[in-house]
Amino acid sequence: MFKKLIIVAVAAAFAAAPLPALAQGKKDSVVMGMTLEPPGLDPTNAAAAAIAEVTLYNIYETLTKIKEDGTVAPLLAESWTATPDLKTYTFKLAKGVKFQNGEPFNSAAVKFSFDRAAAPDSTNKDKSLFRAFESVTAPDADTVVVAVKYSEPNLPFLLGQASASIVEPKSAATNVTQPVGTGPYQLGAWVKGSSITLNKWADYRNAAAIKLSKVTIRFIGDPAAQVAALLSGDVDVYPRVAAARSLAQFKADPRFAVLVGGSKAKTIVAINEKKKPLDDVRVRRAILAAIDRKAMIDGAVDGFGTPIGSFYTPGSLGYVDTTGINPYDPEKAKKLLAEAGVTNLELSLKLPPPPYARQGGEILAAQLAKVGITAKIENVEWAQWLSQVFAGNGPHNFDLTIVSHVEPFDLVKITEPGYYLGYNNEGFNKLYNQIVTTPDEASRAKLLGDAQKMLATDAVAGFLFQPQWITITNKKLKGVWKEVPQFENDFSAWAWE
Repeated sequence: MFKKLIIVAVAAAFAAAPLPALAQGKKDSVVMGMTLEPPGLDPTNAAAAAIAEVTLYNIYETLTKIKEDGTVAPLLAESWTATPDLKTYTFKLAKGVKFQNGEPFNSAAVKFSFDRAAAPDSTNKDKSLFRAFESVTAPDADTVVVAVKYSEPNLPFLLGQASASIVEPKSAATNVTQPVGTGPYQLGAWVKGSSITLNKWADYRNAAAIKLSKVTIRFIGDPAAQVAALLSGDVDVYPRVAAARSLAQFKADPRFAVLVGGSKAKTIVAINEKKKPLDDVRVRRAILAAIDRKAMIDGAVDGFGTPIGSFYTPGSLGYVDTTGINPYDPEKAKKLLAEAGVTNLELSLKLPPPPYARQGGEILAAQLAKVGITAKIENVEWAQWLSQVFAGNGPHNFDLTIVSHVEPFDLVKITEPGYYLGYNNEGFNKLYNQIVTTPDEASRAKLLGDAQKMLATDAVAGFLFQPQWITITNKKLKGVWKEVPQFENDFSAWAWE
């Protein structure tokens, strides 16, 4: 009898005790690390890639969805067709979709979004694309027809980027702080300077397929702190982490998976050609001749980069190797400066927060000093960099800066009159117009090669390297990308094993 009472008591104790986490259900939340905090949460009105890292495919959706291998899949558009000249695309929209404020998604919302992106007061980073639309029409609620002024074989890809996010007209004005989209997540909380929390939207059209109920995004700028957060388990995953010097430690730790992937990004020394004497091509060529790309890659990104010589990356249509046009040659740099009559040149070097920029800036300043150029380093925060250096309407208050342009198709930016590089070459603009009006792929590839050579010859910027991005993740978290065709974190595809 006594034994029986003990057994009953033990059984009761187990019944009262909480079950182990595994028995309660699979883990359904994630903490992700990010280097930069977004300046806002509307990817259609600002250039910062950090906005897309939080919002794209999570809060907002686009007509198409770019996959890890760079191919394009349906999203808000369930299908599309194009005319043979690749100038007119007809999109059939998914039915039964609504915005997070209850408003219906339809062709009127798509037309509003694209017209808004092209408006005179638009600050969309891809405004030039939307202004190239001859027309956007909505023949019925489920159909959108986009007519482009030129042949655009990449339009389905371009409309999968964050700048093409479909916004709800009534909420568009407040999306910067109160984002409303059609995606599977809603903004839960934003603690400025610390974190953003996204919560699963219960009314999402395919809510059952979304495995994570909450994602917390922590902003950690310091590389050592990034590594520490991963090792301590405070962060589950860190896409594009600055942990190159700690890779051996992570590879030896069975808790982690280390993913090293390619990108379409271009890290450059941007040169403000509106400033004298930087408007002189000889001075720009001197700056490029002073740059040892290998030393920059080794010092700025610990060897995780491929040298480039133009605003274009290996693997892209028509890529040609232009690194030989402006090779490392300090003596040539000195001669070019002498030819231009420039002595004791002092330049400002404004550096945004990412480690590749800050570390690369120290190396660049040392390399320029060897040829008689003094680069005065000024470290600025991301918001300052965007407003002082990059802003579309100026003032472009800088001489030199280092930045990674992460979008795959950036050549059009060079043609924009207010672009921060200040190149404004009518010859290049005509060549680019030839490119976009040539539907034949082989002919287009040749013209793209010509464009790359022109940018290198004119020393439009100090083209440094195509970065390889490192992502470190808990090995049990699945769906995290290795390759990086664009900056995004598609939480809808993430799940714990």
